[in-house]
Amino acid sequence: METKKIVLIIIFSTSLLFLWDAWIKERERLDKLAAGPAVSTENVQSQQSHDALPVPGETLASSQSDTAQVPGAEGTPSAVTPRLLATGEQVKVVTDMVVAEIDTVGGDFRRLELLKHPSRENKEIPYALLQSQGSRISVAQSGLIGDSLPNHKTEYKLDSDTHNYSLAADQDKVVVRLIAQEVNGIQVAKIYTFHRGSYVIDVQFEVKNLGEATVRPFAYFQILRDNIPPAGETMMIPTYLGAAIYTEDEKFQKIQFSDLDKNKADYPQNADNGWIAMLEHYFVSAWLPEQKTPREYFAKRISDNLYTAGVIAPVGAIAPGQATSITMPLYEGPQEQDKLAGLAPGLELTVDYGWLTVIAVPLFWLLSFYHEWVGNWGVAIILLTMTVKILFFPLSAAGYRSMAKLRLVTPKLQRIQEQYKSDRQQMHQAMMQLYKEEKINPMGGCLPILVQIPVFIALFWTLLAAVELRYAPFALWITDLSSPDPYYLLPVLMGISMFVQFKLNPKPTDPIQAKVMQIMPLMFSIFFFFFPAGLVLYSLVNNVLSIAQQWQITRLYGQPAAETADKKKVKAKRKS
Repeated sequence: METKKIVLIIIFSTSLLFLWDAWIKERERLDKLAAGPAVSTENVQSQQSHDALPVPGETLASSQSDTAQVPGAEGTPSAVTPRLLATGEQVKVVTDMVVAEIDTVGGDFRRLELLKHPSRENKEIPYALLQSQGSRISVAQSGLIGDSLPNHKTEYKLDSDTHNYSLAADQDKVVVRLIAQEVNGIQVAKIYTFHRGSYVIDVQFEVKNLGEATVRPFAYFQILRDNIPPAGETMMIPTYLGAAIYTEDEKFQKIQFSDLDKNKADYPQNADNGWIAMLEHYFVSAWLPEQKTPREYFAKRISDNLYTAGVIAPVGAIAPGQATSITMPLYEGPQEQDKLAGLAPGLELTVDYGWLTVIAVPLFWLLSFYHEWVGNWGVAIILLTMTVKILFFPLSAAGYRSMAKLRLVTPKLQRIQEQYKSDRQQMHQAMMQLYKEEKINPMGGCLPILVQIPVFIALFWTLLAAVELRYAPFALWITDLSSPDPYYLLPVLMGISMFVQFKLNPKPTDPIQAKVMQIMPLMFSIFFFFFPAGLVLYSLVNNVLSIAQQWQITRLYGQPAAETADKKKVKAKRKS
């Protein structure tokens, strides 16, 4: 029993340390942002060069023939600061899934709203996955690399008279076409194709060579964004914000902003497969190159809190009088696990389950199954928690039986402790002999708990990462399972359930340990004030089921004689 309590204290204490560390880091980050970037020559130079074009490395460049025109950064770096991107005319596109704004300067996606996902600030306003206003910047940029070729600083012209496009009821797609000014006999068109019922937007360059020499341009596609977490994120539960990449050889990798700050990011750069993305809680922006085509990935820090991640791909040789094109799909949408897998290999891994993905994936599948059955994500969480508890019942029952046996010999253990309190070695030998005579495994109550811990942690992360819970109602006052309980009733109930669970166990012999166990429910209730309601609901249901299970085992196996006698004395005093 003491071993079990020690394990629980270690788990709870570690959780508290992680939460405290996350809070400290969040405060430091917010203080730094509030203070603003330090003015230094290095910072000025970094900001001035943020618009410099990406340059393909030797491996990708050497894939072209020796007679190829080697592409490079064009002209001098722009002096435009990250917060003052050049702007031109705005082109608005409305489909059944998104509202997008394209700037004619560079043809950038300057804003993209997800119509089926409300913002945290106002439920009536769609969530903006891409934006470039105020202190926030997250844009999708693309261009060509080569002498006088259009890039994300080039002014394009619309190939139509309208600046507003809408997906009509009888249409399956909307096409927007921008035209760059012809330079040196090179004509370039930039074409965007929006599809009905899809978050994938095709970005295409059409290049026609009217000059006298063969050209071999490269195309680049990048996501430029800041390191400010989305609105509504709690500092108590840090979620991933940063770049990510996937290749067949290296599989899924996160590219941390902190590693880019130190220029220590290690990721595959040259491949003929995979994708690169920017991730935030619940959503992903990803460039999805065609498989089995050469490409070079890049990620770098642009300024104090501005980063870019993207891909460079060869357009191919274009002889005089010939034309060619390159298309790069852009996914801008939620991290819906069941749909991402069909878009690109490994894209479903952007759903951040941490190191327990192998366990979390089937748990989410079961959660989705229950939701399809009952139509309520809160009820699905309850059913999933009950299912996991039932599956682990034999293991839990064995652990509780072992603890119940330990409770029965508690008086004998206390006598041994009194008898040999000055000789710990002798005390240990006597206790081991008692365990042997009573056929008790002192670790029998601890091991079953340790085996279950990874599963319950995976369930925790499953609920935290599920975008399906965003604005999903449960019942009564719980209208959003991804946000904290507005009235804190669930955290309070969770704390009460934890207190009852501890009371079912015998009091620790160590007074310090006893005090820790007493304040633990209060501490966790306070921390759970900031947790999403779905996570608190899971913890509450899990505690209630554990209480019922523990009470049943205790009822079957009885209590130590000493405890029974104490309770009888208390009852006798009350009667008198």
